[in-house]
Amino acid sequence: MSRSEPRPATQRGAELSILFRDIEIAGARVDLRVLGDRIDEIGTDLPRTAATVIEGRGAALLPGLHDHHLHLLALAAALRSVDCGPPAVRSLAELRRALTSRPGQGWLRGTGYHESVAGALDRTALDRLITDRPVRIQHRSGALWMLNSLGLEQVSRALDDSPDVERDAAGLPTGRLWRYDTRLRTALTDDPPDLAEVGNILSRHGITGVTDATPDLDDAAIAMLAAARRDGILPQRITLLGAHTGHLPAAGMTLGPRKLLLRDHDLPTYDDLTAAITHSHRAGRAVAVHCVTRESLVLTLAVLENTGSIDGDRIEHAGIVPEGVAEHIARLGVAVTTQPGFLLDRGDTYRRDVAPDDLPHLYPHARLLRAGIPVALSSDAPYGPVDPWEVMRAAVERSTRTGIVLNPEERIDPAAALAGYLSAPGNPGGPPRPLARGARADLCLLHVPLRKALTCLDNSVVRSVMIGGRIVARNLSHSS
Repeated sequence: MSRSEPRPATQRGAELSILFRDIEIAGARVDLRVLGDRIDEIGTDLPRTAATVIEGRGAALLPGLHDHHLHLLALAAALRSVDCGPPAVRSLAELRRALTSRPGQGWLRGTGYHESVAGALDRTALDRLITDRPVRIQHRSGALWMLNSLGLEQVSRALDDSPDVERDAAGLPTGRLWRYDTRLRTALTDDPPDLAEVGNILSRHGITGVTDATPDLDDAAIAMLAAARRDGILPQRITLLGAHTGHLPAAGMTLGPRKLLLRDHDLPTYDDLTAAITHSHRAGRAVAVHCVTRESLVLTLAVLENTGSIDGDRIEHAGIVPEGVAEHIARLGVAVTTQPGFLLDRGDTYRRDVAPDDLPHLYPHARLLRAGIPVALSSDAPYGPVDPWEVMRAAVERSTRTGIVLNPEERIDPAAALAGYLSAPGNPGGPPRPLARGARADLCLLHVPLRKALTCLDNSVVRSVMIGGRIVARNLSHSS
């Protein structure tokens, strides 16, 4: 690799420079200099004139990883919540113990609940478990909140007359609230999430950017994220799917495709979905459509066939892709953002609960790539494991917690799994972002060469992480 031409000294002297020496890029051992927030030079034997020199010793330097689908505020809240689902909690007795053993007063928040623990929860069932604190527990799908009677009293002003508030025969709320995150937030203003630990966790895993897939983000939620970014506690660059069209994001935040959440238990009509997609396309904005079931996917593709797709349209999840449908997705030129971490986290439950004719088509991957579909990897955290290296391993192994392999023909190789985290936020599943002069200095330095990192796919390979020319995680332990 030839040495780059340096910038004039007057320009270089005004900004802090960092030299990564003897690092591996695309199989070659080179040096890379960062000036300010950009890559300034890549070459061999660059002068050691930088303010900081980091010795790579042949380890790989990558573009920072990008998680193409997660939920920042929900992840922050989950970090201080009680785990209420498998594998941590598997029975009613364990659920009771998990809730009653948590010290403190005020709200008790639980996450990850699944009916395999103790059936369907409502206020009556929760009142039997705990009565001296307001409780709200989120289903692991993220679609349902379950509250006890004290909790319902606390949020009564946020309860509306929509079908999202489940009611009994007498018209009283049962404590089960569907897709109610934004409306609940208005009643929980004294319980703001702490995003600092979210930023730390993402940085330690090598993640320099995220796409927040939370639908219908209100101004308060967006302001919370913008403040965390401005204050440096959430350093990752953020692409928003749930911000309204026309919203002007703050620095370090970008407006992505419009998130369309298709409720699997209450799908929109063909005409309603057509109107929503057409409206977004006419505004020049692509769509990101939530499709977990085969019905939601087939409906979405039928509508896109009619409206036409535009650059940036994407399918979120693609949980079930029946035979022959991958080719339809490819013809439309639509990308897929998938979450193989669910196979690890929920695979044993899927084997029991997913319909037998759907199971062979569960979270396909290799088949989508063979069809020519751009496929990006993501966590859907907190609903799936946030660790990108764990997600990559899941894409390669497709193994459940008990070691059962789900649809082994859908396995992909480690390099393809890593590539799924390296594409640009505006081009999920596209080519990895290049390390080139003038590119943003969002970088992930490993402890080892890339070949070795791909053999283990473990977060212990991450050594230091840079966002915008600033080191945000460093000197991480190395155990591999």
